[in-house]
Amino acid sequence: MPTTSLAAPAPHSPCRRRLAPGLPAAGTALLGTAFAAAAALVFAIVAADTTRPRLQNADERWLTLMGGPHDGLPLAAATVLDWFGGPLGAIVPLALMAALCVRRRWWSLLYFLTAYLGGSAVVVQVVKYTVDRPRPAGPLVRVDHGSFPSGHAFGAALLVVLVGALFVTRARRPLWWSLGALFTMAMMWSRTWLHAHWLSDTVAGALAGFATGLLLWCSFAPLLRREATRHVDRRKESSSE
Repeated sequence: MPTTSLAAPAPHSPCRRRLAPGLPAAGTALLGTAFAAAAALVFAIVAADTTRPRLQNADERWLTLMGGPHDGLPLAAATVLDWFGGPLGAIVPLALMAALCVRRRWWSLLYFLTAYLGGSAVVVQVVKYTVDRPRPAGPLVRVDHGSFPSGHAFGAALLVVLVGALFVTRARRPLWWSLGALFTMAMMWSRTWLHAHWLSDTVAGALAGFATGLLLWCSFAPLLRREATRHVDRRKESSSE
């Protein structure tokens, strides 16, 4: 009597597991659009009356809660976050871009540069000069022109998306998104605690940062998918030699 052998299921290839970074999940474009719409709504409310927008009462109540005392552990945490969002904080994105260069992930690098440099210059600076909202009185750190939106909150949210998209596997992304949301909220808190921004500035900045990262991720998805496939092919060729 002939016997049939059942083939054991093929083990998951480590190359395939590496395909996860860089590829957006279903619904990413819809989520990015929702963030963009929410940011646009806050922008419209603030731009309608920059000196006394409809959100001003809520902003002032929140700022009162951030009254102090400004010392101890909160000061240390806010100072570190202020540093992270300032010029010295560029060390982190530069290190990430260097890692992409070492791995020869050129499309990922282009996505990172487009989002990080283009987003900061176009979204943050253009809106700052367009809205020209006054900052709260007596900021505790050096600030530049315009309060709306918060560049620190924008950069934090954008960096969360970029790292999650390009360096975190699909299986670990839920945890990363949770940690990233906490990090972004901490940055929002620090900017208001330091009296550098109104609460609505930080909300708009975070929403715009998330939207920029997610929508550009979807736009670059075909190129990132091609890059991931070539990465797997190179690994197969090197393993067969």
